[in-house]
Amino acid sequence: MGQQVVGVGIVGAGAISGQYLDTLRRLSTVRVVAVADLDQARAQAAVAGLDGVRAVSVDALLADPEVDVVLNLTPPAGHAPVALAAIAAGKAVYNEKPLAATVADGRRLLTAAAAAGVRVGGAPDTVLGTGVQTARHAVDTGLIGTPAAATATFLCPGHERWHPDPDFYYATGGGPLLDMGPYYVTALVTLLGPVVSVLGAGSTARPTRTIGSGPRTGEEITVEVLTHVTGVLTHASGALSTVTMSFDAVATRAEPIEVHGSAGSLIVPDPNHFDGEVLLRRLGGAGWEPLPVAAGYRISGRGLGVAELMTAPSADAARANGTLALHVLDIMESVLRSAADSTGAVAVETPAQRPAAVPPADEPGREPSSLLG
Repeated sequence: MGQQVVGVGIVGAGAISGQYLDTLRRLSTVRVVAVADLDQARAQAAVAGLDGVRAVSVDALLADPEVDVVLNLTPPAGHAPVALAAIAAGKAVYNEKPLAATVADGRRLLTAAAAAGVRVGGAPDTVLGTGVQTARHAVDTGLIGTPAAATATFLCPGHERWHPDPDFYYATGGGPLLDMGPYYVTALVTLLGPVVSVLGAGSTARPTRTIGSGPRTGEEITVEVLTHVTGVLTHASGALSTVTMSFDAVATRAEPIEVHGSAGSLIVPDPNHFDGEVLLRRLGGAGWEPLPVAAGYRISGRGLGVAELMTAPSADAARANGTLALHVLDIMESVLRSAADSTGAVAVETPAQRPAAVPPADEPGREPSSLLG
């Protein structure tokens, strides 16, 4: 797409929009044009102090000729409807995680985009940072030998303790796997490649949750989802990953991600962040050694995936592309189906490629060359 600056329109002005705005304003290949939200006051608050960024209605944003890509930050139930409306308006789309509420909706989204000739991407783009990419570099250069297994763990008491409106975390389409799983599963696919089948098990510790902050403090909400989920993922390479996501635990000392191979083991930092220390334990070694940053974007923050989507030679050449996001959603939905129905192994039917590695890290303070247009 050459040196042309891409116009971004943001739909959804919740808390996460601030992180995207901070990043997008630092990149030379994109320009935020407008922000829309069903709550117009919230949209106006999001653009306060931002020169040239307008607070508008969703319809006005979709009709705006200056908007090339819609950054869709609505709750999960709105991901497919808003994206389909944007595609119908001729806009590219980048959805917050997960890509859609269901795999069926995700497939419709990608089919519509292909027919319209527009691009689709999806969060998370945290895997583009130096944390996961340095771990991937260690895997790719043989520091752990042949990868055999990995674990990914997220355990917490539940978001109702701090979130004033946590209902959607416990409604159909929510739960710990669909909420936090995209970060971990995307990292596992980045490290070990696509997944061909899964096994799942899960439980629901209690039927209601009590809101712990904000104006609704003390109000009980109904739980409609599994709140503790474990999945075993079989990668096409033969490696096995075990994923545990829970809103039913007080705390854990488990590492976010560990990867084990014939010659060593890796500790991978929290995939909800862009950076962090990668540790290697070599076979026969005396202890864990920190690895120097070897790859990944040093200029980090949510929004890198939007810029890559629009500057890459093709949609699938962007690392946070819609095909990968659909594959991750299919992995998670298949785990939940296996857990709910006790059906045993479930095949993951959506194909995907392991995304390309991010080249060796840029010098501190420099903007990644691939995002310069």
